[in-house]
Amino acid sequence: MKVRPGRPSEAADLTELALRSKAYWGYDEAFLAACRDELTMSPGDIGPRRTAVAEEEDGRVLGFTTLEGAPPAGVLGMMFAEPDAVGRGVGRLLFGHVVSEARRLGFVRFTIDADPNAEPFYRAMGAVRIGATPSGSIPGRELPLLEFTLTSR
Repeated sequence: MKVRPGRPSEAADLTELALRSKAYWGYDEAFLAACRDELTMSPGDIGPRRTAVAEEEDGRVLGFTTLEGAPPAGVLGMMFAEPDAVGRGVGRLLFGHVVSEARRLGFVRFTIDADPNAEPFYRAMGAVRIGATPSGSIPGRELPLLEFTLTSR
């Protein structure tokens, strides 16, 4: 597996990957439909959102992430893996890439509005829960708000 920059031509495929990844947690069609706008990537989003893609040697995309904002504080905006790749290290690889990229760019921390099912993963990576944030898709739903602080290297 390797990580590379996302390509604008992949926006629609990454959107569908995000929806498949979200469905992995058992959300129904109505929930996924409500999330579609928030999970949609456009070609113009790829560069500005610092999209990175994890792929196998044969070029199959296994997941992607975004690092948004400007130093010193940013946001891990999206991070999704193909359902059949969950547990294969895709998330760990992408998270490590975000940390390295954030450090390189001068960030000192970033926040994560996590799906409740993903909170244990982010906590295992070293993020801490600092509160809750309203869902951008589902009125009345709150998401864990996490923060990852970059240490000097």
